[in-house]
Amino acid sequence: MSTANPGLDADAVSDALTHHLEDVRPPYAFELIAAGGSNLTYRVTDDTGRRLALRRPPAGPRLPTAHDVEREWRILSALADSAVPAPRPVWYCADPDITGAPFLVMEFVDGRVLRSAADSADLTDAEADVATDSLIDTQILFHTVDLAAVGLDDLGRHDDYVGRQLKRWRTQVERADTRPTPLLFELHDRLAVARPMPRLPVGLAHGDYRFDNTILGQDHRVAAVLDWELCTTGDPIADFAWSLQYWADPDDPVTFLADPPTIHDTFPRREEVARRYAGRMGIELDHLDYYTAFSWWKQACIVEGVYGRRLLGSRGGGITADPAEIAVKADLLAEQALELARGVV
Repeated sequence: MSTANPGLDADAVSDALTHHLEDVRPPYAFELIAAGGSNLTYRVTDDTGRRLALRRPPAGPRLPTAHDVEREWRILSALADSAVPAPRPVWYCADPDITGAPFLVMEFVDGRVLRSAADSADLTDAEADVATDSLIDTQILFHTVDLAAVGLDDLGRHDDYVGRQLKRWRTQVERADTRPTPLLFELHDRLAVARPMPRLPVGLAHGDYRFDNTILGQDHRVAAVLDWELCTTGDPIADFAWSLQYWADPDDPVTFLADPPTIHDTFPRREEVARRYAGRMGIELDHLDYYTAFSWWKQACIVEGVYGRRLLGSRGGGITADPAEIAVKADLLAEQALELARGVV
């Protein structure tokens, strides 16, 4: 495996693709797509020009239950004939001996990904508004999909989504065991006591839905939702509140993303995004302050986990920051979570 293609044995993968897929032709070109901070994603182009996407866990050490490509495969397969736009699954390889971990292959969806302010700088007001509406409408689609009809009713438990999330991310921090993090544990306990009762039926909770986990088509609407590895059954409002924190406003002192695409005046502000979601779902966003504080705590836990993986030498797509910088980011997120929690929990 080369440094340029972490986690990829190009020869072994090429042989496997040729053996298992009838409509591809070697040789193959592999290109790492620098997106996301967890699973590695490769663009695979065969000799005829056909393109596929290959996903596998990060190279190197990783935490148990994280980066579950088999789970992602199951979800993509279930959504293939639904109204939810997702890449069509092609093949799942459970054999870790081929390239060091299981991997999945899915169709490659052409389009535009808004990862940074530069990516969205040329959008007009009308185009940004179409993209915003489509992002909201697509989330409503998977929040209200018939779980039993698509075969995902047993994807996860149907009770206490926030409680399960609190346990999961605290456990990940404990397993990473990078350094003392008393603030994260203190906030966990306070959030656990104050968690509200869910107001909506259980839905499909993506777990990391935002612009840079979607592909926009030429019409600026969502053509595909990516990165389903964290998806479970859960509280739609909590899942929406998590996504809402990625929607950065120009005067935000701290943001989830270092260079958020929604920072331009062409985009509506976060309050308007919340209003549109609530109106289309026909609900009131009760306890949004709680879910906001919870989301920042969760993000701090995730970044703490990234810090731990970097210390162990793991490399995920796009994670190249110095470990010390990642630790500083985790601390900033935890402090923001504490500030948001004042008077709420």
